[in-house]
Amino acid sequence: MFHLTPEQLVFVTERHLATLTTLRSDGTPHVVPVAFTWDPEQGVARITTKKTSVKARNAMRDGAPQRAALCQVDGGRWMTLEGVITLSEDRAEIDDAVARYARRYRQLGENPQRVVLRVTVDRVMSSAYMSR
Repeated sequence: MFHLTPEQLVFVTERHLATLTTLRSDGTPHVVPVAFTWDPEQGVARITTKKTSVKARNAMRDGAPQRAALCQVDGGRWMTLEGVITLSEDRAEIDDAVARYARRYRQLGENPQRVVLRVTVDRVMSSAYMSR
């Protein structure tokens, strides 16, 4: 499990958007803006989305987990979280992700197509002051 530095942890709890980069089937990058939450106990970033979204399809292409990168920027501050991305349809995990999202951003409306993309982080890059 990956632990963030105290400075990195502060940065991922502030209200910012990020970009999520996944790979299309032809290997080209698919980059979209997302809101995400960080789970320090599991070392996981979570993104909620519709099951039919391109990012969800990219996450589980060929039924196998893929790699992804989340990059959050605020002026000169930045951090990239990299790891394996998987898709979860587990109701408890969706409910937890929605509750975490509400604390960081806003309350989400009901969406029966909602799933959770989990990025299990194994590499972090960030502004120098946030690095280990």
